[in-house]
Amino acid sequence: MQSKVLGVIGGSGLYNLGVPTTKLTVETPYGSPSSPIHKAELHGTTIYFIARHGEGHTISPSELNNRANIFALKKLGVKVLLSVSAVGSLRKEIVPGDFVLPDQYLDLTRNRVNTFFGDGVVGHAHFADPACNALRENLKSKLSALSIKTHTTGTYVCMEGPQFSTRAESHWYRSWDLGERRAVVIGMTALPEAKLAREARLCYHTVAMATDYDCWNAGGGDVSVESIIKVLKANVGNSQRLIASLAEEPPSPCGSCWREMEHAVMTPKELWPQSRLAALETILE
Repeated sequence: MQSKVLGVIGGSGLYNLGVPTTKLTVETPYGSPSSPIHKAELHGTTIYFIARHGEGHTISPSELNNRANIFALKKLGVKVLLSVSAVGSLRKEIVPGDFVLPDQYLDLTRNRVNTFFGDGVVGHAHFADPACNALRENLKSKLSALSIKTHTTGTYVCMEGPQFSTRAESHWYRSWDLGERRAVVIGMTALPEAKLAREARLCYHTVAMATDYDCWNAGGGDVSVESIIKVLKANVGNSQRLIASLAEEPPSPCGSCWREMEHAVMTPKELWPQSRLAALETILE
């Protein structure tokens, strides 16, 4: 297994790494990942990249095969996973174009498979702190060095979509009293991706790129696909610069995210159905 490996899942707008890659086809028990796995060698680091919505943006948030994406990356030896995601801003100080490092999530999704467990094997992942703290500090340092304006705390509200929020919903998210963990951005893709990454014992963090003010900020204009695409194009270059910077000094697995799953599986291994054994052994190593 490679000593320097980084996994990247790219969201809306980020469909490639901006460097030469080779395409890999990885089979999983859960079907096909969103796209072929793009493998790049950059600064001595192997990067495995998946275009979350497909290479032609053909997969909606509710249709994502998150289990296949996470499984494929884990199978290739990924232990540290960066998730790049386009989001709407719920705070005036988070201006379209800014980056955000959310450290908490609120799950408002309804129609998504959110676990590798079930079908004869019961597991309960610890998820109180869903973002890898070590990776978070690394990202903060890299983004600061790149002079990319970044907000370093807050909660990512993950809605089902594919429709954007109503104005009432947008104001409702902003009104929640979550203390220091107030809702700061809203998106459609971080969950169950982050939950599955935890079950797979990966160090995971979202880099959220604000593209709009949702629809709460009348002065900022209502969210539209046209306005989002305009900001996305500017953000893509910054996200590619961040990935290149991470490749120069790739973050190591922290160990803490691994230990979160130590006592998560309730079903004794001798009772695991034979049909589940290979997949769960890959996920849990």
